[in-house]
Amino acid sequence: MARPKGTGADARDRLVAAAGRGFRKGGFGGIGVDALAKEAGLTSGAFYAHLGSKAGAFRVAVDDGLGFLLNGIEDFQARHGADWRDKFVDFYLGDRMATGLDEACALPTLTADVARADDETRHAYAEGLTEIVDKIANGPGQRMSRDQVWALVAVLSGAAGMARAVTDPTLREEVLVAAAKAAKAI
Repeated sequence: MARPKGTGADARDRLVAAAGRGFRKGGFGGIGVDALAKEAGLTSGAFYAHLGSKAGAFRVAVDDGLGFLLNGIEDFQARHGADWRDKFVDFYLGDRMATGLDEACALPTLTADVARADDETRHAYAEGLTEIVDKIANGPGQRMSRDQVWALVAVLSGAAGMARAVTDPTLREEVLVAAAKAAKAI
């Protein structure tokens, strides 16, 4: 007997990816369950079977997005050693800004909705963010205090959000250049 459509790990993975893209692009209030399921090529029944609710999907998307950022930091640390931080700043505020909003970093795209989310989602966000801060603080190269790391993460995330929000390319570039200088000086 064949599996019914929308079952298994592949379906869940597709739903998680679709939820991440949908919430990053439209925010929690800007996309519904039917659109998220359709984006994954599945039914809303499959959505509920795998993710339980829209809030559950958002929580999973936040966790997945922060995990993606953590993996990226780990990759930069492994590939660039002591020089990883400046290279990461250049990437995060450079090449990474060329992606569409649906593929952008979870921090600047999901944080405002996390602030309005349930306690379980906010707790998961705090855990993921703390893991990122710990990875940076304990990474190769010049040691950074937790205060410095929080400042670095805030500068990167805030600048990415502001740069994506403005339509003037000159203003966008000013934000990114100034933030990169500030981030490297931390």
